[in-house]
Amino acid sequence: MHVKITPKRRIISVCVMLAFFVFFAFDLVKVQIIDGEKYDAASSSVSAKTATISAARGEIVDCYGKPLVYNDQGYSIIFDAAYFPSTKEQAQRNEIIINLIRLFENNSLEWNDNLPLIIDESGNIAFKEDSEKLIKEMKSEDMLDLNEYATAENCFLELVADYDLQEYSKEDARKIASVCYEMRRIFFKIGNPYTFAEDVPNEIVSNIKENSDFYKGVDVRVDPVRKYTDGTLAPHILGRIGAIDADEYKEKKNDGYKITDYIGKSGIELAMENYLKGKDGEATVYTDENGNNSTEVTIEPVQGNTVVLTINSDLQKVAQDSLEAALLDYAGTKGNMVENAGAVIVLNCKDSSILACATYPSYDISTYSENVAELNSAAGSPLWNRALLSTYATGSTMKPSVAIAALEEGLIDDEYTVYCSGLYTYLGQQFKCEQSHVTRFVNVVNAIDESCNTFFYEVGKNLGIEKMNEYRTLFGLGSKTGCELGEATGVLDSPEYRSSLNQKWLPGYTVQSAIGQAGNLFSPIQLANYCATIANGGTRYKTHFVKSIKSYDYSETILENEAEVVAETGISQKTLELVKSGMLEVGTTGYCAKYFSHLPVQVAAKTGTSQEIRKLGGHSVKINNGFLIAFAPYDNPELAIAVVGEGMTSGAFVAPVVADIVEYYYGQSDTLDTYQPENTLIP
Repeated sequence: MHVKITPKRRIISVCVMLAFFVFFAFDLVKVQIIDGEKYDAASSSVSAKTATISAARGEIVDCYGKPLVYNDQGYSIIFDAAYFPSTKEQAQRNEIIINLIRLFENNSLEWNDNLPLIIDESGNIAFKEDSEKLIKEMKSEDMLDLNEYATAENCFLELVADYDLQEYSKEDARKIASVCYEMRRIFFKIGNPYTFAEDVPNEIVSNIKENSDFYKGVDVRVDPVRKYTDGTLAPHILGRIGAIDADEYKEKKNDGYKITDYIGKSGIELAMENYLKGKDGEATVYTDENGNNSTEVTIEPVQGNTVVLTINSDLQKVAQDSLEAALLDYAGTKGNMVENAGAVIVLNCKDSSILACATYPSYDISTYSENVAELNSAAGSPLWNRALLSTYATGSTMKPSVAIAALEEGLIDDEYTVYCSGLYTYLGQQFKCEQSHVTRFVNVVNAIDESCNTFFYEVGKNLGIEKMNEYRTLFGLGSKTGCELGEATGVLDSPEYRSSLNQKWLPGYTVQSAIGQAGNLFSPIQLANYCATIANGGTRYKTHFVKSIKSYDYSETILENEAEVVAETGISQKTLELVKSGMLEVGTTGYCAKYFSHLPVQVAAKTGTSQEIRKLGGHSVKINNGFLIAFAPYDNPELAIAVVGEGMTSGAFVAPVVADIVEYYYGQSDTLDTYQPENTLIP
């Protein structure tokens, strides 16, 4: 059958052919002219590999934008798998590694030694303390494939066999094994280098480069290095970063983490990890037939976001220094049965943002890695954050809450009085009040000011434990305050709580609870928020350390923390004003007056002392702890402060800490140095 070709079909066929040739010609021009250099470079390359460009973590700044944690550039010594001897050349590997280790140790420099094995004082191989997760990983099927009951010596012998270390001394074999094991753990390969050391000085870098023929595959890389403006400032709050462990990697690998990454381990570094971590970039490294390298950045790294804290770094410094001075002064003049220790926390009454949070003893986070073993065993537990994690029987600081409960329940009013003889008898038991009173007939304001136990024994008995605890719950006592960092829950003592311990609730516990004894245990941050709730008129807010999250260049606000109300207590202003007037007496005419009289604003306060049984030298010893809660200014409260001094016989001895904080804040707040224009807080 003959097919007739029409003129229309001829035109379509010609157009299709022309389009094909035009497309081919354009592609040829693009390859040879437009992208000619790129393809020429690729064609002349013997190899091309992709390398990760590590992104810098975000900075952490105070409420005025002053850097607390920032990034600097430093040299890292890495092993490049493209040139480093392979596992088939283990002897050469070992020689390079031990010489590199000796270079560092001869110059008193640290290298990354993460092997959870040590040589003890007797010369035996032992497991490193507090390394359970690393030990478990080392014995796992993916690593040494040993039974879980394998000894440290078993692990070491397996490493010696795996890495041909029989000819080395035990000390050198352990060091070489540490490096080889870590390379295996991180899946050392092309595109995934092993980092031997970070932040290396120039002279070591020069030495390695000058001996590059020997240090085959050992390279120098410029990396961001975490730095601290002042390592002693708020170390427990800022926290630290460390190498990602196996469990963290399993959890985070789908989020773009590498086994070689560093990750937040504590403090804000941990709590804000998702914001602080940057986005890594990529580079392609081309190597031509002459061994020359050229690099093309294909994906630019993006620095992590900036975390803006509510912390006022200048106020934080004042709080830390004053707390230390008060504790040491007490020990010097009064003596102290326990290690000098304590905490102070400062909140903004209007939103419970945390302006300062200090614990003593403390440490320098910039030297943490060098001193970690010493810090872990140091007296006073300097790594422990007492402000958030310690709980105490807080003594008479609880009396305002009992007064509020009694006033709100209509059991007492401003004219109600209790006669105090110095002894209070309840169900055949006698309880003491050791205070001297202006008049033996004590009303609620006098009872708070003079800390009359008898008044609160009687009021507590009439209220009952359920009502007392109902109001304490409103103030958040015995529950977490909501801050971003780990904190203790505490204990609100009750018949139910005692029952959970298989204990009976004895009648005497009720009157003891009314003066802050019995089994109640609260943290300093709970005390501060309780005080803030009284001061601001009865609104309890969620505490927070983070003010906002900004992009690294401040062009975008990622997160803004607004004041978050946890509870409106509904307590009448008449009740609160009556209780606050009793606290004002403490600050102006009572126990704290001599410390506060010179201040530019009036301070209201309540002292407290409690007893604790503590093990000292193998013996149970009864000690006292001193507490103070305070707010200022009295007429328009802004600051709420809680201080604890362990081993002190009265909370009045930490009053100088409150005085220093208030004096600085109201004497300096208009002239604070700031990194922001017009002396303004970061919005």
